[in-house]
Amino acid sequence: MTTSDNASDTAGPAAEGTPGPTGIAARDWAEASADPQYRAAVADLLGALAYGELAAFERLAEDAKLAPTLADKAALAKMASAEFHHFEQLRDRLGEIGAEPTEAMEPFVAALDGFHRQTAPSDWLEGLVKAYVGDSIASDFYREVAARLDKDTRELVLAVLDDTGHAGFAVEKVRAAIEAEPRVGGRLALWARRLMGEALSQSQRVVADRDALSTMLVGGVADGFDLAEVGRMFSRITEAHTKRMAALGLAA
Repeated sequence: MTTSDNASDTAGPAAEGTPGPTGIAARDWAEASADPQYRAAVADLLGALAYGELAAFERLAEDAKLAPTLADKAALAKMASAEFHHFEQLRDRLGEIGAEPTEAMEPFVAALDGFHRQTAPSDWLEGLVKAYVGDSIASDFYREVAARLDKDTRELVLAVLDDTGHAGFAVEKVRAAIEAEPRVGGRLALWARRLMGEALSQSQRVVADRDALSTMLVGGVADGFDLAEVGRMFSRITEAHTKRMAALGLAA
């Protein structure tokens, strides 16, 4: 999954003088998976991530067809390949924990496909902005969740959220396009705002539809968020989006 920056890597090492992970986050998978509800929540999470990576692969491959140069086409093809590798890691891990990968992904197909239908880019630049902004919002959400997962699952989730190179590529191309034709900026800013709204709504729908996942997020298992923290989480995601917009040379 493409992502821009990792400034708010909530699962990173604890700062000096602050407590480290506790509860589920301090355990490995062998210990944490004794709770069947937690196992179900992790299968849901990895299923959602796996389908997201597969969809990202397909979308980047499609975006490559719109690329204005052969060099751009090759760059996107390389990124698509990296996304597929992330999908394979998640698929394999689902099998290792006893979940059938296709069944784990299936509940998320309608929501994610619906999001991509509603936000189909009309040109090359809109495709770049969508992957940079839309995928980064999803990555921020998964990073927040990862901080509360067992060590083994957290390590995998953070690994597949690594930037495939799309962030710098998108910033360079979009800023150059705006510099060449400033009027493009207004259109892309409106597009990015639409993506923000759709991405947040889609994330909330995915969680609401899966009992194990929603229970984990609000503290039922895995040291989840309380309701106030859920609000702060989405505030942090919105703040990160504003920074990405600035990096693109667009107003949030």
